[in-house]
Amino acid sequence: MVDRRRSRWSVALVVLAVLAAVAAGTGYFFWPQIYPFIEAELIWRAKKQHWDTYSAGQTLAGTPDLKNLPARLAAQNQKLGDPIFIRIFKREFELEMWMKRGDKFELFATYPICMWSGGLGPKLKQGDKQAPEGFYTVDSSALNPNSAYHRSFNLGFPNAFDRAHDRTGSLLMVHGDCRSIGCYAMTDGVIDEVWSLLTSALDAGQKRVQVQVFPFRMTETNMSRHAANPNIGFWQQLREGHDAFMRDHVPPNVSVCDGRYAIRPGTGVGDGSAPIEAGCPAT
Repeated sequence: MVDRRRSRWSVALVVLAVLAAVAAGTGYFFWPQIYPFIEAELIWRAKKQHWDTYSAGQTLAGTPDLKNLPARLAAQNQKLGDPIFIRIFKREFELEMWMKRGDKFELFATYPICMWSGGLGPKLKQGDKQAPEGFYTVDSSALNPNSAYHRSFNLGFPNAFDRAHDRTGSLLMVHGDCRSIGCYAMTDGVIDEVWSLLTSALDAGQKRVQVQVFPFRMTETNMSRHAANPNIGFWQQLREGHDAFMRDHVPPNVSVCDGRYAIRPGTGVGDGSAPIEAGCPAT
C-alpha cells in the first residue's frame, strides 16, 4: 500500500533544481547524483497508480490474458509441468516467467508487479521494509496456498550471500493482494497463474526454481545512471548472473565464494535446481 501522507514539496523542488541544472548545462556532469531523486519520484508515482488501479478493481496494464492460460501455453508449445525460471525487475515492476523447451528456456510471460516496498537496493536488516535483491531458489517447502495475501511463496531470504553479509529478515515472499512490507505483491489473478506454473513444475520433478531479483534491467545505460549508488558493486555481481542467463538461456549455477556471488554457466540438462550454497567453484 502507498503512503498517501508523503509530502511532495521536497521532491518537486528537487525536480525543479534538476531541470534548472540541465538547462544551465551542468546537469550532465552531476546526472548520476541527480538521477536517484527523479527515479524515487517516478517509483512513488508508479506505486500510487498501481494501488489506485487495483483498488478500483481494474486490471493492471501489461497483464496477460489470465483466462486463457491453456491456449497461451499451446501457442508456445509449452505445457504445465515444464521447468520454469523466474526473473524480477524491481524498477520496471515486472516479473518474467521463462519455461524450458528443449535445452533452452524461452520467455513465456511478463507480469506486472502490483507493489513492492522500500527503494532500489538490497534488503539489509529486519524491519527496513526493503524487498530483497539477489539470487534465490524456491522449493515445495516455500509454498503457502493459505496465505493471508491469497497465495505466497517464500524467496528464501536470507540466502548464503545474505548470511555472509549479516543481512537479517525472514518471510520475504511473492504473494497476492497488492500489499507489501518487504515482499513482491501481485494481483490475485496474476499470483494464481504464477502459482499454477510454479507448483506444476515442482510436482513434475523440478526440485527448485531459481529466482533472480534485480533492481532494474541490467543495461549499460541503467548501470551508468546508478554509477554513484553505493550498491553498484553488488549490482555488478548481479549483472554477471543476468548476462550469463541471457547468453545461454539456461539458469547459471550460482554459489557464494568469499562473500561474492560466483557464476558458472548452466548446461542444457540443467533447470536451475541447484541450491545456492557457500563454496568456491573448482579451478
